[in-house]
Amino acid sequence: MGEARSVTVARAFAVAALAGLLLSACSGNGPGSSGLSAAGTPPSTSTEQANAGSAFPDGSGAKSEDTPFSPFGSIPDPSQGGRQVLENPTIADVMMAGTLPEMALGKANAPVTIVQYASLTCPHCQAFHRETFPEFKRTYIDTGKVRYILREFPIGKQSGNATVALRCAPPDKYFTLYGKFMEQQSSWVSQEVRLEPIFVVAKQVGMTQAQFDSCLKNQAMIDGLKWVKDRGRTLGIIGTPNFFVQGKLVKKTLTMSDIREMVEPLLRGPSAAMAAQ
Repeated sequence: MGEARSVTVARAFAVAALAGLLLSACSGNGPGSSGLSAAGTPPSTSTEQANAGSAFPDGSGAKSEDTPFSPFGSIPDPSQGGRQVLENPTIADVMMAGTLPEMALGKANAPVTIVQYASLTCPHCQAFHRETFPEFKRTYIDTGKVRYILREFPIGKQSGNATVALRCAPPDKYFTLYGKFMEQQSSWVSQEVRLEPIFVVAKQVGMTQAQFDSCLKNQAMIDGLKWVKDRGRTLGIIGTPNFFVQGKLVKKTLTMSDIREMVEPLLRGPSAAMAAQ
């Protein structure tokens, strides 16, 4: 009886640990953050905690010389000459692209553009992908009303490796592989770096071991992804999922009700009508 109780308690701790691990993977703001949004209320997405309590430390804190370089580091301290955050970015600011092509669905000239920043290890991103994205795609993307852009905001080294692998997939398999990483989070997300479970997912879209190994050494790809994340931080992204809806930053997991409330007035507006012509 005592042994059975011990097993039950151990399983409970394991489930709790996994839940904490996944939730920490939605945080992306810098160290020292109050955890409050600009409006003074707690953001809907998880915020980054001190590295001592984070399952996915994001490059901040002390670093020994033998620690591998992480391309997905913390936000530079503005007081030390680091990057500034744009308070009111324009649509042109939001739409600036780096060396990597934008991964998008829908008509290029759709009247409304929604940009999502996502981390592959984030459970809130998984919830959006499962619960909202299918209907969102049917209602707005497939009908030509919304152009949807997905931008990578990897949090933690495991997420970083998976993100590089995602970008190495053929462009027509990108969103398929993204969905597989989302759906199979519990099989590959871990506190330590484990490449094999990432490859198990990647090979489901035809990626070979040689391609996977080569991909993780692609410095140009890593530099391009670092730019995407750094630019996101400059635009005010602090966690995942964060969205820009026609240039307006929304820091929460969107529901279909949220999307309709924001998109429908834009579709009826004069600027949207001109863009649709």
